[in-house]
Amino acid sequence: GLKTHDNRYEVAAEYVEVLYKLFEGSWEEGAVRRDPVRGIFTDPSKVHEIGHKGKFFEVPGYHLSEPSPQRTPVLYQAGASGPGKAFAAAHAECVFVGAPTKSLLKAYVSEIRQKAAAAGRDPKNILIYNLTTLIVDESDEKARKRFEEYQSYTSYDGSLVFMSGWTGIDFGQYAPTDALKKVETNAIVSMVEHFAGKDKAWTVEELAKWGGIGGVGPVFVGSPSTIADILQEWVDETGVDGFNLAYAVTPESFEAAVDLLVPELQKRGVYPTAYKPGTLREKLFGDGPYLSRTHPADGYRDIEAVKRREAERASALRLKSVNA
Repeated sequence: GLKTHDNRYEVAAEYVEVLYKLFEGSWEEGAVRRDPVRGIFTDPSKVHEIGHKGKFFEVPGYHLSEPSPQRTPVLYQAGASGPGKAFAAAHAECVFVGAPTKSLLKAYVSEIRQKAAAAGRDPKNILIYNLTTLIVDESDEKARKRFEEYQSYTSYDGSLVFMSGWTGIDFGQYAPTDALKKVETNAIVSMVEHFAGKDKAWTVEELAKWGGIGGVGPVFVGSPSTIADILQEWVDETGVDGFNLAYAVTPESFEAAVDLLVPELQKRGVYPTAYKPGTLREKLFGDGPYLSRTHPADGYRDIEAVKRREAERASALRLKSVNA
């Protein structure tokens, strides 16, 4: 069956540990020879079994592929519950959040930065993006009319079904004017916290209207200049690094953002006009293709040392158990 919410993060923590061993430690630098004259592709002395045996996973062997240019891909994570934030602070490079208000987003950004520093990481090595829907048109009036048209197509019941799937709450047991209360859920815990009084107590009706377009994040409506002002305001007041765009309709929502909004942001100098060279990690952070030295994956680059530490730890636990 489905694991409990917190237990899923325990599984995730061991899962990324396995990946770090495979991506970072299994193949040493220089393991790939590519020597067509001698017919040698790989130096086997530099490729290692990871020997992982944990609570949830047992992976004894090698990584079956040579390392990619980044070794570990860019780590993008969604999670705003307590365990989710702890996991993000420890592992994530990019974090996706769906805060509906500036106050909630500001608190989230601040907490993630603090937890990252406490975990020994550079807080600047985590980029945070908030889920946002943009209704952009050539003028505020045109954008407003477009938004009203989109609203006319939404379904109250459909929106509640959608929100029920994310929160794990059966909204059929509530009246439209009932305020949402915090309940135990095995779905997206942070979403329940967002709408159950952390910032304000939302009624079921308000939640249905909010979720009808774009989901749980805010919806910004206006001309390119108006939207650019709003986005810059949110960045300045919350410390968020950017926005993960949802859509009202596709592809029109994205086309409008690209054709109308991006030029306005570029004119203001807050959106790039060209991509940096290199891998995605280099484009995002500019510090080389690999995870930073403050990231926990750095501790898995010498896989033989990792295996020795784990063997010593297992031996100590067995000895402690015998003595007990």
